[in-house]
Amino acid sequence: MPADTVPKMALRRFAWDLDLAQDELIHLLELTARLKRSPGAYARALAGRYLSLLFEKPSLRTRLTFELAIKQLGGDAVFSNGRIAEREPLKDVARNLDRWTHAIVARVFRQQTIEELARWSAVPVINALSDLYHPCQALADVFTLKERFGELRGLKLAFVGDGNNVAHSLMLTAPRLGVHLAVATPPAYAPQAEIAATAAGLAAASGAELTLTTDPAEALEGADAVYTDVWTSMGFEQQAGERRRVFQPYQVNGALFDQARPDAIFLHCLPAKRGEEVTEEVIESPRSLVFEQAENRLHTQKALLLMMLE
Repeated sequence: MPADTVPKMALRRFAWDLDLAQDELIHLLELTARLKRSPGAYARALAGRYLSLLFEKPSLRTRLTFELAIKQLGGDAVFSNGRIAEREPLKDVARNLDRWTHAIVARVFRQQTIEELARWSAVPVINALSDLYHPCQALADVFTLKERFGELRGLKLAFVGDGNNVAHSLMLTAPRLGVHLAVATPPAYAPQAEIAATAAGLAAASGAELTLTTDPAEALEGADAVYTDVWTSMGFEQQAGERRRVFQPYQVNGALFDQARPDAIFLHCLPAKRGEEVTEEVIESPRSLVFEQAENRLHTQKALLLMMLE
């Protein structure tokens, strides 16, 4: 590969979305497209490189796409589940793993765990999900939009439901690419104010519009893509009954989906609770790209690993 094909990231961590600089974000999307078209060209790019996968939460897509990503690039991965710092301090865990493997991918309950790992590790740390952010998901989301529509600038994305980690990462990623973003949540489940303020600044700098509302119909008006996530994330199971009641008006059903553009697509990071945040008719409609979106987790994460490790 030419030396300028896969630039190294300036920051040797991907703890949250803004660790990826603007030019790196744009390049990652371009590199993802090349990887998806010609995977064989990169089949030995990370030969001899190994990932530590630390998962406090269960996973299908995140674990398997990271394992497949490193393997398809010629490397390999080791996996550990359960509470990371249960038996020894996080700083000791980090300083063991950075002597055995070339990067740490962590899926955790608290963002502080990611920050602590990144503080002590001499190798890159990648946030595979925390309570505040899901940056790897956001990369796959914007790539899916680019793949479908060709141009990101000027698109409108509507996110409906819980102002959670997925919403936060979309707010920090989509506006930087010129995507107008509308987020509709119940009042008590709005995105965190500090993250919303940061996202508003990013949107102002790029010329994108960022709208926070409690009205799902308002959010979907003119939307090119409609996105939702489960109402009850892992760790909030005791609130499931109350959340079902509060979020019912935010269900993406046929009537709500019709508020978007006629050619609008549907997105979901999965797993989905059919009959709760989305109905069967929407998620199984021809305009649903949820499985293309899931596939793109593999390709964007391959690009991320190349940029951090090649």
